[in-house]
Amino acid sequence: MKRQIAIAAAAAVAALLYTSAFAADMATKAPPSPSAPSSDWTGLYVGANGGWGGKDPTVTFTPGDPLANGVTCTGGLGGGACPPSASFNLNGGLGGFQIGYNRQINQNWLVGAEADFDWSTIKGTGTDSFRLVFDPSSSFVASENVKWFGTVRARVGFLPLNNVLLYGTAGLAYGRVDTNVGLNSTVTEANGVTSFNCTFAGGPGARNCFVGNSSRTQAGFAVGGGGEYLLWHNVSLKAEYLYVDLGDGAKTNVVARVPFGPTPPTSFIAGYSSVIFQTVRAGLNWKF
Repeated sequence: MKRQIAIAAAAAVAALLYTSAFAADMATKAPPSPSAPSSDWTGLYVGANGGWGGKDPTVTFTPGDPLANGVTCTGGLGGGACPPSASFNLNGGLGGFQIGYNRQINQNWLVGAEADFDWSTIKGTGTDSFRLVFDPSSSFVASENVKWFGTVRARVGFLPLNNVLLYGTAGLAYGRVDTNVGLNSTVTEANGVTSFNCTFAGGPGARNCFVGNSSRTQAGFAVGGGGEYLLWHNVSLKAEYLYVDLGDGAKTNVVARVPFGPTPPTSFIAGYSSVIFQTVRAGLNWKF
């Protein structure tokens, strides 16, 4: 009996040793797991982006001469009222491309520079209502449109993982901003003064007798941050937030269109608030 037990125990030990050896051999010969993407971010890259942007401008309207002041703020010539400011929302899509260069200085940090250019539909229209002479339903209609913008920025990035980049960025921004203002009113005469006549300013039934517009390229700064995820060794997916300030808003001279009479046209000054907007973008980069 003892001999049978010894033989069984020896067989069990032999089986265990054989199983362990076989498992170790299988582990040695098992195919290696897929390696993580390369952590080398150094190099030139190009890419495309798209996203959304918005801003909340304010437009103020100031009489530009005694007649404009007389038919509004002073309450004379028919008992007008000062035009209030107009606040409204601008928003829209955007899309474009970027080019940049990264220099990875160690396992966790990199520095770089990036330039981008986006076409934009960030635009909107605001309306205010006030009393102009005998028309209590007069209103200014103001619009603003950021047609395109670009930036040239420095970047400082941190790599918490070899395929994940978090970065802050700041630099120059520039863009094209268009504005347009019109006065909608049924005024036909300012107490005998024919400096403006909304009914006839643009022909029969016309109401926009004061018009003004501007179009200019402005420069300022951009600051923000974002992240990139390395999908493959040379392709990364990015998400980015930017705060863009293009400086002071336009001051548009909104002049009455004079259909007749020797009297010089009267006017209002439309003053736009600073051109500040925010964007959220996503994109793809391809590294050379």
